[in-house]
Amino acid sequence: MSVGSFRRLGRKPAAAAPLLALGVVLGAALLGPIASAAPRTPAGDDVVLEQLPQRRDGALQRELADLRARLRAAPADPDAAVALARRLYDAWSADGDPRHLGHAQAALARWWSLPAPPREVRVMRAVLGQLNHDFDAALVDLDAAVREEPADATAWSWIAAVAMVRADYGRAREACTEMQGLGVEPVASACLAQVDATTGQGMRAAAALRQALSHPDADDPALRLWLLTRLAETEQHLGRTAAAEAAFREALALQRPDGYLQAAYADFLLEVGRPEQVLALLKNAQRADALLLRLAIAARRLKADNAGAWADALGARFDDARARGDTTHRKEEARYWLDVRGDATRALQLAGLNFTQQREPSDARLLLEAAWAARQPAAAAPALSWLSTSRHEGRALTQLAERLRELK
Repeated sequence: MSVGSFRRLGRKPAAAAPLLALGVVLGAALLGPIASAAPRTPAGDDVVLEQLPQRRDGALQRELADLRARLRAAPADPDAAVALARRLYDAWSADGDPRHLGHAQAALARWWSLPAPPREVRVMRAVLGQLNHDFDAALVDLDAAVREEPADATAWSWIAAVAMVRADYGRAREACTEMQGLGVEPVASACLAQVDATTGQGMRAAAALRQALSHPDADDPALRLWLLTRLAETEQHLGRTAAAEAAFREALALQRPDGYLQAAYADFLLEVGRPEQVLALLKNAQRADALLLRLAIAARRLKADNAGAWADALGARFDDARARGDTTHRKEEARYWLDVRGDATRALQLAGLNFTQQREPSDARLLLEAAWAARQPAAAAPALSWLSTSRHEGRALTQLAERLRELK
């Protein structure tokens, strides 16, 4: 799971934010927050440092301006700060521009280091903190939030999401269960479905997601997109390609900007051998590192003219992050070395380090793929152990595991 947003879900305000958590944390690195790069001096005046995207969303800019004005008028108002941070996070989830995240954290600066800020600040601080893999601190904030308000569905959903990243499925299931009866029925059901999908009950998960889509609240476009994306991924894990593509296409037809949906569908297209469609899908989405990564992979497979330029641009971003001591992008960088540069040994090292922090199915798959490519089956032991204990039934993972066992 990954990118969602703090949106109001139509009729029931209580349903506003839980889909943010369940749509983001489980794979948040997909659109991860590579911060502003270190300064670089151009070789000459004719060197283009960066092409900034056209700001087509005037409504978003006006909304952000209004929220900033509200915060300037009341700089000590936590509600004003959280409202701005939420909207910036929402913008990031749509376009992957990491600058939104820096601005979101800045909005909370007054409270960022306080041990006990207001509850809404705690939750938003956890949302931003987990993107930097600060999962322990995020859980401290979230646990405090639900102690203060046990009916905080947003905080429960984030607890579930962080627990899933850490492969703590018991705690994830408990948090999902706590959401039941809080006015977010389809989200709570889908939360439990995601635990099922990861722990060997994919068919039941798919059925639950389809049932959630029939809930009256699921006519809200934001919630519907999230549910359809979860369903598409579940069907993909089960090897039901036609059903997965149908769900992906229905989600895309909603025409809502969503970086995670784009990345997930691009991965699907790459898996089924249609890289040319990835180029068409993501041609205007180079700002987000995760989407540029998929463009670079597709271009390499097609031997496209811009393959080298995209690979170099992506490599420069990883170099800048590493120079700053930022280690939150090991997953993307591992895939870059594996699928763009063809260096399985370096990819394996990074994939192994990544798996110590994140243990989602995609993290396990990456480690298995890198171990296979490097012909080092012993390095896949952590992922193989996770596959056994979780009972995950993803077809691609189980096939990789079998090949690695035969390699031994």
